[in-house]
Amino acid sequence: MNELRIDYDDRLRALIGTGIALSAELTLDELLRRLVETAALLTHAQFAALGVIDRDGVALERFITHGIDEDGAEAIGALPRGAGILGALIHDVETLRLRDLGDDPRSVGFPPNHPPMRSFLGVPVLLRGITYGNLYLTEKEHGADFTDEDADLVGLLASQAAVAIENTRLLEASRRWSHQLEALNEVGDALASEMDLPRLLELIVRRLRELIDARLIAIAIPRADGILVIEAADGERAEEIVGVELEPAGSKSGRVLERRRGERVDALLDDPEVDYGLGRPIGAQTGLYVPMIVGDKPIGVIVAHDKSSADPRFTDEDMRLTETFANRAAVAVDQSRRVAGEALRRVIEAQEHERRRLARELHDQTGQDLTSVLLGLKALEGAPTAEARARALEQVRSQVLATLQDVRRLAVELRPKALDDFGLVPAVRRLAENIRDQTGL
Repeated sequence: MNELRIDYDDRLRALIGTGIALSAELTLDELLRRLVETAALLTHAQFAALGVIDRDGVALERFITHGIDEDGAEAIGALPRGAGILGALIHDVETLRLRDLGDDPRSVGFPPNHPPMRSFLGVPVLLRGITYGNLYLTEKEHGADFTDEDADLVGLLASQAAVAIENTRLLEASRRWSHQLEALNEVGDALASEMDLPRLLELIVRRLRELIDARLIAIAIPRADGILVIEAADGERAEEIVGVELEPAGSKSGRVLERRRGERVDALLDDPEVDYGLGRPIGAQTGLYVPMIVGDKPIGVIVAHDKSSADPRFTDEDMRLTETFANRAAVAVDQSRRVAGEALRRVIEAQEHERRRLARELHDQTGQDLTSVLLGLKALEGAPTAEARARALEQVRSQVLATLQDVRRLAVELRPKALDDFGLVPAVRRLAENIRDQTGL
């Protein structure tokens, strides 16, 4: 009876210590390792593990073990991904107790160098109906079977693990949202102040690549002839694809732009529409294609290749975020085109205005001056005396010099020499000084 009391006290202290650890500043892996060790201690199990299910709910993203040293783990090789009994626990969210793992038809055996395991207890890591993983225990001491009490104790630890995992994921999500908001604000500010389209597109691909953790991001924009051209890229070997041309009918980017809806490709080699030219330099496996649309007008396409994580596939969240950035990029391109079109219209209007002014000056001023020269020549021909001819000649000379100065002035106004010698700003200042001298303003 006294031994049972000691065992109960030890278990209680272990549970309290684990609860305190939840509030300590430990990393998630450290905390989960503490929970796994406590589970093994409370149930007298030789081996224990905790598998954390990925966000898609189909495989294990973490697998923390107890009872196997580093040499043993290295000899076994890769950690399990969720097959056999472990996979069954992922899909069937319930406590599982087995006298012998090998007797269960769902068992797929063990890899080479794996220690033998018979008795088994698996408990779901569950919180508010959401499954975060499972706690596994094997080889209860003295060959005994796991009991209902063991399952209850491990269930308490599993609940604590679920709280820790959920808190960590909520923290990670809040940080992601903060980074996304910061990036969107930066792009929004750039749209309001930056008129250089290449710099805007470079900012968009750089910030988007950081947020979705892609190996490569590119923006393709169609030319007037419909050919898609990579105008901006960021990531691995990005400089090699800037300027690359894509046929609209022969590329995934062109088809996505035509259909005007984004697509996620989990295996590039399995999609017959994929033009592998963009992804070949980095050996890409997956792709994300999102059209840039303003109103009902297609503007371009954002292409992403491969997440940098162990799983290169993109998620639904990556798609939504890329669609948001595609909207910003489409606005940037459309705004740039509108500004360029308006600037071109103003240049043409200014040129037409200048042509009309020069035509008036040539007609009203230079034309009249040349007419005066002709009249002076007639007066010279009809001069009765040498003295009269000399006066008429002087008048014609003066008129020709004045006309020549007017023609030179018009030539300078067409293309000031200061513009070629010193640039636009000094030329404008010189023009302002001349106008001030001529008009007194």
